[in-house]
This record gives sequence, C-alpha cells and structure tokens, in this order.
Amino acid sequence: MTATLKCISPIDASVLAERPVLTPEAAETAVARARAAQADWAARPLAERLELVRAGTARLGSMTPEIVPELARMMGRPIRYGGEFGGVEERVAYMAGIAESALAPLTVEDSPQFRRCIAREPHGVVLVIAPWNYPYLTAINTVAPALIAGNAVVLKHATQTLLAGERLAAAFHEAGVPAEVFQNVFLDHATTSRLIAARSFGFVNFTGSVSGGRAIERAAAGTFTPLGLELGGKDPGYVAEDADLDWAVEVLMDGAMYNAGQCCCGIERIYVHARLYDAFVEKAVAWARGLRLGNPLDADTTLGPMAHRRFADEVRAQIAEAVADGATAHLPVHPADDGGTYLGPQVLTNVTHAMRVMREESFGPVVGIMPVSGDDEAVALMNDSPYGLTASLWTADPDRAAALGARIETGTVYQNRADYLDPALCWTGCKDTGRGGALSVIGYHTLTRPKSYHLRKARA
Repeated sequence: MTATLKCISPIDASVLAERPVLTPEAAETAVARARAAQADWAARPLAERLELVRAGTARLGSMTPEIVPELARMMGRPIRYGGEFGGVEERVAYMAGIAESALAPLTVEDSPQFRRCIAREPHGVVLVIAPWNYPYLTAINTVAPALIAGNAVVLKHATQTLLAGERLAAAFHEAGVPAEVFQNVFLDHATTSRLIAARSFGFVNFTGSVSGGRAIERAAAGTFTPLGLELGGKDPGYVAEDADLDWAVEVLMDGAMYNAGQCCCGIERIYVHARLYDAFVEKAVAWARGLRLGNPLDADTTLGPMAHRRFADEVRAQIAEAVADGATAHLPVHPADDGGTYLGPQVLTNVTHAMRVMREESFGPVVGIMPVSGDDEAVALMNDSPYGLTASLWTADPDRAAALGARIETGTVYQNRADYLDPALCWTGCKDTGRGGALSVIGYHTLTRPKSYHLRKARA
C-alpha cells in the first residue's frame, strides 16, 4: 500500500489535502532528473535566470486570492492578515538585485602575466525542506537565490502545508522555469534520509525542529554535504528603563502572539527593568485581552487556531506546569478555547528559568515576563538558553543596544523592533538554533562554493 501524507485542517480537523509519497525509486529518479537538468540551467545567462525567477514570483503573487484562505485552512492564520506575498516579493527583489555583484568573481589580479580570481560555483541540486508556519516565506529564502545562482531545487514541504509546495512549483513552471530544475516532491522521512545519505544533493537546507535537524545531520554524516539548519528558538526581549513603554508593549506582544505564536523569531520571554515592570505587565495583559480567538476564515478573528492539536497540547502543558510551580496566569481560559487547536493567549508572571515555559520552545500564544535589575541581569537571562536566533532590545540609546548586542549569544540583534527579517542582513542563528546563513550576500555564498582560478598568461 502506498503511504500518504495528510494535511489535517486545524479549523475543524477535516482532511484538507492528501498526497501519496514517492517510492524510494521514484524519488531517486526525480533527483536524477534535477541533476541532469542543472548544468544547462547554470549555463544560462544570469540575466535570464533572474528574469524567470522574478516572473515566477509574480505568478505566485497572482495566486494570493486563493492562497490566503488556503493558508487559513491549512495552518490557521487568520485571513485578515493576508498572505505572505509582500515578504516574498521583498526578499526576491533584494536577492535578485544583488545577484550580479554577489555572484561575481573576486579578482585578485588581472595583469599581463596572471589572472587570479575566486569564482562562485553552484552546488548542483539543492534540497529545501520547508516548514509549515510561514510556508512561502521560509521556502523562498532558499528557493529563489538557489535558482538564481544556477542550482536545481528539489522542494519537500511540510505535511501541514502540502499545497504550498505545489503552488510554488506551479508558479515557477508557468513562468518558464523548467519542471526538472524546480521540483516539488512528497517524501517520507525514511526516503528523505536515504537520499541525503546517498549524497544525492549538493546542499541541504532545513527549517524545523531541533530533533529534525539532528536527523538531517545523522543522515548526512560522512557525506560532507553542506547543511543549512534553522531550528528551535526561545527569543527574548529586554525592556530597559529608558524604553518607550507603550511602543515596547505593542511590538513585543505582537511578536509573541502573531500567528498564534508560531513564529521562528517570535518573542517567547520578556525581561523588563524593575522600574517599568508593573506598568509593562498591566499593559501587556490588556493588549492580550484584546485578541479575538476564532475561525481564521472570519475577517474579525485576530488569533486563529494553532496548526495542530499536539502543538496546542504542548503549550497547555507548559502553562499548567508553570502555574503548578508558582507562576501567575493573568488571563482566564478563553471562551473559544476548545481544548483542541483553539488556544487562547496567556501572559505569565512569577516565572523562573526552572520552568519549561521559560527554557523550552513553546511556539504558541504564551509569554513569560520577568523583572530584572538592569543590563547585566538581563543579558545573563537572555543567554541562559540553548537557543540563539534573535534578541529584541528596547532602549533609546543605539550605542547601548550595540554594546548589549555584542554580549548576547544570538543571530540577530534588534533595537526597538522584533519578529522581522531583513533580506539585506544574514538570517542566522547559534547554539541549538542551528548553523549557516540565508539571504544577504552571505546567502549566495552559502548556496555556492568557491572555485579558484590561477591562470598564468605568459612567462615572467
């Protein structure tokens, strides 16, 4: 019997989409097609590849009216927030704009005697394993620059967002990218691991859980396949005594609750200077009370269901354990909380780092808030985590923010903002959050390898 992948809608637990997985033999054939087509794709002029990727992105944008309700049905994001095309377009536009300079050879010497330079060469076939929480944004981070750089791409999307991979591939194919050069595939974990272990890919990019990242590393062990891994997070915010309090509450709470807290760089713990602590908590609780939990297809809904019941159950467990250990939960159980995927927001105080809710990834609509005496205590607590993706600092002093940022173990430091990805900057993490870097010029360097040329033109 052929195994199938099922997307279960968090709205009503119905089966929204179902697709059969490829057999190992069919998967190997798909990769072989990609490998055979990649050389011709890389041989095309950069300008032609750029034109096709831009056209594919535009075609994806034209699908937005269908994509928005589809996303709500697949993973629960309210339709009022629209799709992800604005971010997709921004990232593709930036990466396309820097492609010529980022991929240009670095010339060391071009004299009558020698030509010495370092060129960038595509890896070949790039495997992109994309997550469900931002299914288009996270995929495009690698898909677009990988294609622009001359790689073929095989996309394996999350089961929760099965239809996103199909739409991406259809958009790019309709724009003229060859079907063999960009393939969407349905694979189970065993076949994925088998392909990686067989050195089927020149590069593997994975966005997902820490356990998933470990599985990728185990599969790749001994193959020397380069990996890009964006894994877990427990991103902190720090509100210093000179912060704009209302601004900090608005941005940090939105960063904690947007997309039902299911954001890679969402705010999961907040440290507030003791002078502002009581006022911050009062305002944060009031902000969370204003959220409307409900059906994401309703335009008035501001907080949709979590993508799967098991995710909501984990958040409920973390909250219950924290309360049992002395934490204060400031919000009652929401009337729309059904004990399943629909989970109301929660703000916790009297929390400590002995509690899972302050140490393990929650990935849901809950945030813990702690008072701190100043910068040193805040930095120590922010660094007391196995993760390091982003950190949000709230102060009026940019020099202070830069100095604090230098002390924080993280991939990105924000001042007076949170939960944002700038395509001009490298998207990266440290510790258990992963390795590698996406977007920016570094993203192109990740998706290519250096190749040196030492050409002697004449005798000295």
